[in-house]
This record gives sequence, structure tokens and C-alpha cells, in this order.
Amino acid sequence: MIRWRKGTVSRVRREWPGAIELDVAVEDGTAARALAYPALVGRPEPGDTVLLNTTALAMGLGTGGYAMVVAIPDRLPPDPTGPGHLVKARYTPAQATVLGADEQDSPHHEALRDADSLDGMPVVVHDLHSALPAILAGLRISRPDARVAYVMLDGGALPAWFSMSAATLRERGWLAGTVSVGQAFGGDVEAVTTHTGLLAARHVLGADVAVVTQGPGNLGTGTRWGFSGVSAGEAVNAAAVLSGRPVAALRVSEGDARERHVGVSHHSLTAYGRVALAPADVVVPLLPGEFGDRVARQAGPLGERHRLVRVPVDGLEKALREVPVRLSTMGRDLDGDLPYFLTAAAAGRHAGALLP
Repeated sequence: MIRWRKGTVSRVRREWPGAIELDVAVEDGTAARALAYPALVGRPEPGDTVLLNTTALAMGLGTGGYAMVVAIPDRLPPDPTGPGHLVKARYTPAQATVLGADEQDSPHHEALRDADSLDGMPVVVHDLHSALPAILAGLRISRPDARVAYVMLDGGALPAWFSMSAATLRERGWLAGTVSVGQAFGGDVEAVTTHTGLLAARHVLGADVAVVTQGPGNLGTGTRWGFSGVSAGEAVNAAAVLSGRPVAALRVSEGDARERHVGVSHHSLTAYGRVALAPADVVVPLLPGEFGDRVARQAGPLGERHRLVRVPVDGLEKALREVPVRLSTMGRDLDGDLPYFLTAAAAGRHAGALLP
């Protein structure tokens, strides 16, 4: 279940809001790249003894390939102060108490208590976290002034702090903030469910558009139903029931070695074709050549339930190359899987066109 190790911090590699990356000399003589969340464990310094969870390293995980700092046992952080009654990562050793926007002690409780509508706000939904900056790039071509909130589902990383991309996009003004929902935590705003997360995006952060994806590090099993991205279909339903305008972004790849993800991924076909019961605007990018024809053909059956919207991709590659974060999906960069990022950007472009 968990591989426990002790080590000593040798240096701080880098940090971003909510997270610190470290080099740790492990007691068994190996070295490890480790990640600490100061809000949970305090701030590690060189020379500190740290307790590590090295499971991800042992499994060779890509996105989550860190040893995680569980505690600085010789220098514990002070007890938290202030309001907050939502417990997230519940009944795990890392359970944390946060102030939810929707709980009674929140200054936003009155605004959210009877909130029931997104007022037609576009809600762009995607399976993977890596699509977030590409969606924003497409949106900003026509609406650079739009306020965008990121609603982070709990199918991947639970701490929002893990996402360096989200932190940088927030610093650069591309995001108005992150709402962490479900068991996810660490966003600018906390919420209990996807529904209250969307309402908080609209009524607390004042968003014109929301983007909904999992956190980094999705889970898949190679089966039709056994993947965390089914939550994309559920997010479409949540947006629709709250009178939002769901925009379904397809997961498309030309570079994935797995046939089930080439063209339109089976994840999108299942999430939007089977799980999403409410109609959405499914953005079909006008990609060139035979591959573009394949994507359009594979997306075709989704038109039985949804509105297929064909969106041009001209100008999107330039916008993608100007994104202030590194673009990467499953280890492939922009040049390694351009259609993936163009498709996500096309969804952002369509969301911009829906704004008044």
C-alpha cells in the first residue's frame, strides 16, 4: 500500500504557490526528488529529517513521480487557526480541514445558499488536466478580458497545489482562481461538490467562463468504464442542471501509441456518449487531412445526443506557442501531438464565441 522512507533534505530545488520541490538523501543511500505542501507539513529546509511516502517513485509514475513529504517529525507546523469545517482527503492520514465557500461559516454562504443558476455561463469540460492551458489559449484569442475559473475535480491529484500550470496561469492573470471540489483541496476556493464548485466559480469568483477538468494524473485501466475521466460526462450534467452552457472538449490524439486513444479517445466517446445525459456543444475541430476526417467521423455518433459544433483551428497553433506554461500531455509536447492541443483550444474558441 505505502512505501515509507526517512531522509534528509539536501536542497530546495524550486517552489511555486503551495508546493516546494526538494532533493532528499534517503536513509538507504539513494537520492529522491520529493514534493512538500507547506500548508500540510510545514516548510522543509536543508538538513531537516523528513518522512516520505515513496510509492509513486517505486511505481515509476510519470505525472506523480515524486516522493511525497508526509511530515517533518522534528519540527511540526503550528496548529491551524481560523474557521473551516470541511474535511477533505477524509479519513486518510493527510485529512485536512478547509473553509468551504458553501459552508455556514463562509462569507460566501449567503450568496450560495439559494444559488441555483449559472446564468448561461459557458462551462468547458475536458477529460485531462493538460488541456487547461490550451483551452485558455483558444478562449483568449477573442476574449482576453474574460474572467475564467478553473474547477478542479478530484479524479487526479487531490491537492490543487500540485499543478504548477494552474499556479502560473493564476499568476499571469489567465485564471481568476481555482475551485477545488469533492475530495480535492488547496484551491483559491473550496467547495463540496461539482455543483457548488460551479456556482462558486460564477458567484464567488465572478467567472464569465468555467473550465472543468480533473487534477493532474488521471487514472485509467484500459476498460470502457474504468477511468477517472467519466467525471467529464458528470460535469456536463452538472453544468446543464444549473442552467449553464456545457461545452464538451474532445480528447483527440495523433501521437498516442494506444489505438483506443488515436483520433477521438474512447474516454470522450464514453463520457459524452454514455455518461452525459444532458445535451452539450461538442466541439469538433476542423483539422486538416485524413486525420481530421477520422476525428469528424468518430465524433459523428455524439450528434445523436449533443450539438456538434465544427470550429476552425486557424491561428490556434500560434496562440498555443505563446502559452506561459509548458504544454505536455502523456509525455508529448505541442509538436509531439499538435491535434490534441488544437482540439482543446478550439473548445476554448467556441466558449469565447458564446459570451455576449
